[in-house]
Amino acid sequence: MTWFHCAESRPWASLRLFCLPHAGGSAVFYRSWAKEINPAVEVHAVRYPGRADRMGDPLVADAHQLARLIAGAMAPLIDRPAALFGHSMGAVVAYEVARLLQERGTAPVHLFVSGTCPPHDRDDARISDRDDDGVIEEMVKLGGTDAEALRDPELRELVLPYVRNDFALVENYAHRAGVRLTVPVTAIIGDDDPEVTERQAAGWAEVTDGRFALTVLPGGHFYLVERQQDVIAEILRTLEVPAAP
Repeated sequence: MTWFHCAESRPWASLRLFCLPHAGGSAVFYRSWAKEINPAVEVHAVRYPGRADRMGDPLVADAHQLARLIAGAMAPLIDRPAALFGHSMGAVVAYEVARLLQERGTAPVHLFVSGTCPPHDRDDARISDRDDDGVIEEMVKLGGTDAEALRDPELRELVLPYVRNDFALVENYAHRAGVRLTVPVTAIIGDDDPEVTERQAAGWAEVTDGRFALTVLPGGHFYLVERQQDVIAEILRTLEVPAAP
């Protein structure tokens, strides 16, 4: 089973953008990006195991292991420049993927980290230890899931195991000494995100010797749903790719 979903294959694309979903998320979260972005960019959304069309695959509970698996799966796809975009949990995993790729001599051209604190300055609340109602309450508070849908017992039974796994993955993550990035990093956050402040997001500058930029957009933790066009425009501007005609 492939690790990536590519909604529109673009053999002519000059750059590939790999998008990593949030905790409890799947590749579906990025399905509309291919239509919105410049055709010169080929979008690949990461398909985490244990959910959606990979429901039968075992969950991965360790961020470092997940990063190793993703970096390995990327190997055949980095025959051209590649950038990484990760939201929330996906940003932490994308950072670790970027370190691995750089160590292997195939560093991404840019790392975009969205909606989360830097890897060396985290104090994640223990959401994974809560009962089912507590986990769902947190998901609803962050705004990424339909509360009505989660009242369906069958859906809860399917969704909660991988949501709890993902929260634990982030909560148990510890930054390790090792490769220091030379890759440029852009942090993007919502101005009303309860998970990360502008001051905290600025700390991402400390993980790279490359250039750093911080962009603050209106919205909460899932600001990028309503501000999708703004996020894509920021990515294209940063990568010096013209906006889609």
